[in-house]
Amino acid sequence: MLSHSGIKIPFFAFFAHDSGKRPAEAPRNMLLAMGITAFLCIAIGVFPEPLYAILPYDVVYHPYSMGHVVGQLQLLFFALLAFGVLFRMGIHPPEMRAINLDFDWTYRKAGPAVIYWFTAVISAIYNWLVSLAVGTVTRTINKFYNSHGPEGRMARNWPTGAMVLAIAFMLGATLLVNLFI
Repeated sequence: MLSHSGIKIPFFAFFAHDSGKRPAEAPRNMLLAMGITAFLCIAIGVFPEPLYAILPYDVVYHPYSMGHVVGQLQLLFFALLAFGVLFRMGIHPPEMRAINLDFDWTYRKAGPAVIYWFTAVISAIYNWLVSLAVGTVTRTINKFYNSHGPEGRMARNWPTGAMVLAIAFMLGATLLVNLFI
């Protein structure tokens, strides 16, 4: 990781072939955010005690002790030496034009595809339910219209005897309900 991020990227950023791209200056808000981040990185690196003070537990780590500084310098020096030797001998792996997929791929590419699929499924289910509901309501309205409409069974002239029989049934049902309740 040190060889890649600490040595290769800065080296190839400054000494690799020119790609010919001339990007525009970053917007002010982006420059401000980069400046604040750079300041915080340097400030926390030089003065880590304020950060340690807000941590929930006591910290017994001293990043600038002699052992830590010498160990990190040894790692940096030998990684730089290995990179220099490999690059001078021509056996360092060449640059490869590639697309590096990172986590942002999930919300740039996979996320919209999943949302599109999910929306299509939900839309199909919704359309099916709406058509089912509309069909059920239409059939119910047609049945009521056929029985209660101008030409339906309920619109016919009923004989008086049939009406008396219907009222007798209703009164009998009312009597039974009141008797047992």
